[in-house]
Amino acid sequence: MTAPGSGADSSAKANVTALNCISLSDPDIQKSISLLKQACLDSGFFYVSDHGISQEFMDEVFFQSKKFFDLPLHKKMELFRNEKLRGYTPTADQTLDPKNQVQGDFKEGYFIGIEVHEDDPDAKKPFYAPNQWPSEDILPGWRQVMEQYHKEALRVSRAILKIIALTLDLDADFFDKPEMLGEPLATLKLLHYEGKISDPARGIYACGAHSDFGFIALLATDDVTGLQICKDKDAQPQIWEDVAPLKGGFIVNIGDLLERLTNDIFRSTLHRVVLDGRERYSIPFFVAPKPECVVECLPSCASEMNPPKYPPITCAAYMNQRYIDTHLGPTSYHIQEMRE
Repeated sequence: MTAPGSGADSSAKANVTALNCISLSDPDIQKSISLLKQACLDSGFFYVSDHGISQEFMDEVFFQSKKFFDLPLHKKMELFRNEKLRGYTPTADQTLDPKNQVQGDFKEGYFIGIEVHEDDPDAKKPFYAPNQWPSEDILPGWRQVMEQYHKEALRVSRAILKIIALTLDLDADFFDKPEMLGEPLATLKLLHYEGKISDPARGIYACGAHSDFGFIALLATDDVTGLQICKDKDAQPQIWEDVAPLKGGFIVNIGDLLERLTNDIFRSTLHRVVLDGRERYSIPFFVAPKPECVVECLPSCASEMNPPKYPPITCAAYMNQRYIDTHLGPTSYHIQEMRE
């Protein structure tokens, strides 16, 4: 199963790319391995269907996400992201393509990670912390919905990574080892894109071009198009293709750490969001190994003719640098001015 596509076009209106679709309920595992491997080699993007999360629950998650973003700005800013990246990120907080953007992304977001109690020793580790939650008085039941979705999305991510392991001729449980996903960095991010028109020629984007940081990302979207991918980042000019939403399914993509692990065999592809003026809601879920995990080239992905391209690096060091490169510091905000 593929989404309709008609090739690449560098014009302002991009063509729709065709992506392989992997059904997690398909008993033919060899078919899934073949489709996923082809996708990872070609673009690093694919669809996932039949993942076991009901459409009714997905609709509830989007409904609750919209309820949060509908709050007054001063209420949202009370939950402004902390140093562990938990909480609210206002519009223009992130600039994912600083070389080409004249201003930050036209999107606001909300980070939710794995819940770690403040008294837990792990809370002192990079990226581990208690989450920030809206008051039950303001958004009753909101926390329960998001925690359940986080749990379900992590389950789906593990299932996808089992198939990815098999495409690399590894044991299916390779990524489930304690040093990798025993205590993963699994982050849910709710996103709301303002209803502003993007203009790439002027450096104005709903979300600037970037690759994701970790192992994989699962993306659920509404029915508003806007996601684009560039399969060859070195092409001049770059050719961008639209990725169509998939009702009831996920758009999944490979991240930088998995690209490093495979010595660039699997692709961590540039993607961006370009909008026509309509509001858009999406919910990405990012999965990376535990902070102490050392990511280095798999022996099977290197040879004398193709030596490792990247030095070993801990997940924490890589992720921390990417966040520093793309987010404004807390002191960049004049919160009182934003309330006014």
